[in-house]
Amino acid sequence: MRKTTISFLFVIIAGSLLAQERVNLDMINKIKKEGTDNSKVMETAFYLTDVSGPRLTSSPGFMNAANWAKNKLTEWGLVNAQLEPWGEFGKSWRQERCYVAMTAPYYQPLIAMPRAWTGSTRGKKELRGEIVLIKANDTLELAKYAGKIKDKIIMTWSPTQLKPSFDADGHRFADTSLEKMAKAEMRQPGGSRGGQGGNRFQGDSAQRAAFINRGAVQRKMTEFFLKEKPALVLSMNASGNDGTLFVSSGGSYTKDAAEAPASVTLSSDDYLRLQRLIEGGIKVEIEANVKTRFYNDDLKGYNVIAEIPGTDPALKDEVVMLGGHLDSWHAATGATDNAAGCSVMLEAIRILKALGVQPRRTIRIALWSGEEQGLFGSRNYVKNHVADTAAGKWVFKDQPRISAYFNLDNGTGKIRGVYLQGNEAVRPIFTTWLEPFNEIGAKTLTINNTGGTDHLSFDRVGVPGFQFIQDEIEYDTRTHHTNMDTYDHLVPEDLKQAAVIVASFVYNAAMRDEKLPRKELAAPAGNQRGF
Repeated sequence: MRKTTISFLFVIIAGSLLAQERVNLDMINKIKKEGTDNSKVMETAFYLTDVSGPRLTSSPGFMNAANWAKNKLTEWGLVNAQLEPWGEFGKSWRQERCYVAMTAPYYQPLIAMPRAWTGSTRGKKELRGEIVLIKANDTLELAKYAGKIKDKIIMTWSPTQLKPSFDADGHRFADTSLEKMAKAEMRQPGGSRGGQGGNRFQGDSAQRAAFINRGAVQRKMTEFFLKEKPALVLSMNASGNDGTLFVSSGGSYTKDAAEAPASVTLSSDDYLRLQRLIEGGIKVEIEANVKTRFYNDDLKGYNVIAEIPGTDPALKDEVVMLGGHLDSWHAATGATDNAAGCSVMLEAIRILKALGVQPRRTIRIALWSGEEQGLFGSRNYVKNHVADTAAGKWVFKDQPRISAYFNLDNGTGKIRGVYLQGNEAVRPIFTTWLEPFNEIGAKTLTINNTGGTDHLSFDRVGVPGFQFIQDEIEYDTRTHHTNMDTYDHLVPEDLKQAAVIVASFVYNAAMRDEKLPRKELAAPAGNQRGF
């Protein structure tokens, strides 16, 4: 009987909150029309991807995109548009040439991509030589190769066996999946970036241990190669096939780090063919010309920041923030990760300016750098401006003034709802805000957390920070951190839908009488000092 009474009271309270939340439907309809009929989201995506090129943090491509975005925000009428330094990042880097081919037992060009922050092959002409296959599953086996691989072309043995895939690369959330998310109970955040969040290994301790062990062995190999100085390291694509390369880093960007040897990732198909030939007793030779460039002239990291000033004398010092990370990996032009999110956020701001919105609160857009290396841009922004820890206590700066931060960073898929990040009090508010968009697929609210992107920097200091639920499309299967992450994998209608919803959420947050409700902020953990 008591449970029934409590449930009944909750329904009454929730219904009351829903009734109190006001939405300006006339403005929402104007946002929909502007974002549909006059959208510039794909034009923005074109400049951030095709024109700017790969956007590895602090690289020339990143700075090109950042300056373009800053200038465009100024052109649209935002104020205080700037590239704001957040602290020291380290060396920037870009690839300038990559040619790798097998020359014996026959000629075959190979699908290859340099790993970030690794060096060049020596000399102006192609490096030529026989491949040395290293079989080492631990540091003892690795030690057998000490003194034997200097100036050699090397690859490490892989147990991988490719299998055909009978599943489509792209998909959208099924209604049953969204219903399950909506009914979820509170759980701790995991490292997953897409889908429903949660632990990567779902409680499989053996799988987790194996992953940790592989990571430890890989780190030891990297240290070993740095010491032994091979001429070229061939590594295998981490996952995927069909010519898709998942590529990240093989060296260090810190200012005093030694330069890692030239290192390329090969497609799984090419790599395993080389391995089979060598194991079959066939002499395998390759030629390669890999050129990369490090930049040490400016070691700082930068975020793009701009504002629409608030107009209400009582609320203009409060802030509603929206953003996404502008940096990408270098194998392609970072379209779904995360030019898509940045293009949507820029389009949302453009829509509001085009409509002449006079927000009560200040609206601030932020395009972050260093997200791929550990949320550096947003974490340091929060440390510098929002909140920090000192002597085991929270030190608040602008934290009390920030009403909310909205983030987009899960690909090109349309918005299906919001991860509430454990903030149950915003559910009735967001339910009302989503109602005008239920008919275009956005209605799911889940108490679940989702990890791995910049809203966490705000959530951890008590600012309501939210990532939108997005259809995955090809994110994990084809484009995330791959050579396929290009403009052609963007879905224009999905990005238009997302921009309209984000603009609506930002408008509602900037115009409501109260800031969004906050979760109780836990005491800072010992390892959070200075973030």
